[in-house]
Amino acid sequence: MQKIILDFQRDTLSNGLKILTLEDPSHPIVTYQVHFATGSRNERPGITGISHLFEHMMFRGSKKLGPEEFARIIQANGGTLNAFTTIDNTSYFENLPTDKLELAMRLEAERLENLRLNQESLDTEREVVRSERKLRTVNSPFGLLIEQLFAIAFDQHPYQWPVIGWDHDLRKLTLENCLDYYRRGYAPNNAVVVIVGDFKREKALTLVEQYYGHLKPQNHVEAPPAQERPQRGEKRSFYKKVSQLEAFFAGFHCPGIRDPDVFPLLALNHILSHGKSSRFYLRFVKTGRAVEAQVEVDPPPFWSMDPGLLQVYAIAAPGVPIGDLEKEVWEAIEEIKDGRFDEGELAKAKRGLTASFIMGLQSVFFKGLAGGLYEIKAGDCGMVNTVLDRCEGITTEDVKRVAQRYLVADNRTVVTLQPITPEENERLDPVE
Repeated sequence: MQKIILDFQRDTLSNGLKILTLEDPSHPIVTYQVHFATGSRNERPGITGISHLFEHMMFRGSKKLGPEEFARIIQANGGTLNAFTTIDNTSYFENLPTDKLELAMRLEAERLENLRLNQESLDTEREVVRSERKLRTVNSPFGLLIEQLFAIAFDQHPYQWPVIGWDHDLRKLTLENCLDYYRRGYAPNNAVVVIVGDFKREKALTLVEQYYGHLKPQNHVEAPPAQERPQRGEKRSFYKKVSQLEAFFAGFHCPGIRDPDVFPLLALNHILSHGKSSRFYLRFVKTGRAVEAQVEVDPPPFWSMDPGLLQVYAIAAPGVPIGDLEKEVWEAIEEIKDGRFDEGELAKAKRGLTASFIMGLQSVFFKGLAGGLYEIKAGDCGMVNTVLDRCEGITTEDVKRVAQRYLVADNRTVVTLQPITPEENERLDPVE
């Protein structure tokens, strides 16, 4: 396979702001991204959800910009923009014509320095986020099960709460909470600026210095999140919900993004549940045993910074007892642990992993995202250049080994959906 090298250049301003640049003149566009090393892992009980709420607040205007004016200006100049919050980071980006790079830079620096934070914007965005939580989690078929899974699986680490936060915390967040979070998390020495596309590096660095160089760093040093203790026994729970379906969701503790075991775990995911030729599809879905059966992990660069969860779930077909289906799923995983899979399955998994990553690298946006997230999560944007070699180097022994190490009962947390009637549901406390 031909080597693909993203030759990011790294610079740092005197205030600690990191800048990653990659000149790519293949298309007359540029992506401008600002990644902050603050996500739900940097929260605490009482302010869960503040990272995601703050993402919304960043579009409420600044000293020089009215509410939503940021987006209108970018779109009027032929650009697109968005933002996202995860357990590890909050990221903002604009994709736009090359000659509009300075515009994006100026606007991002303006809201970083002069964000408008007041009670009105907090109250407005709080209700938007609470409605989003209700739509995506409370009223979704399995959102609350997944929340319970993480809450039980993690005793110590902040991965135990959802990115969107607990509703009781969202209701109580104060303006002072937001101001403190802004001062601590949205500082130049807690951010990485990424520029990829058709631009000139030296000119871009001059502009970054112009717009960001005067910002003061935050001297507060965040304590690292509590390290999760090794799990020494299966955890089980039930979730009662009005439902026509039976299902279980399980999570196995797995390593963080810096660990090389990430890649055989990705291959394991492909072998078991990627596509209609996967083992889970052929064994459970095609035969009518399950409506759906999946292994879920996030590929790099989206894999978690700290040790997270590899999820396994199955939704039983009508008439199939969920206990029987769960037992069959563990039997299918035992086959992998015993080495009962062949080189052809692994080769297909590796092709899928490499093809997906290479396709992503066709866009300047994904190139920037990969470099920025590796810099935030692993401290090294250069790790993006190891992904393809890591995928190519996976062996059957690697897959067998990680299955034996991580996919064991003592490392497992299981939440089972227990269907109840509407009458039974009325007797339970409401969930928000």
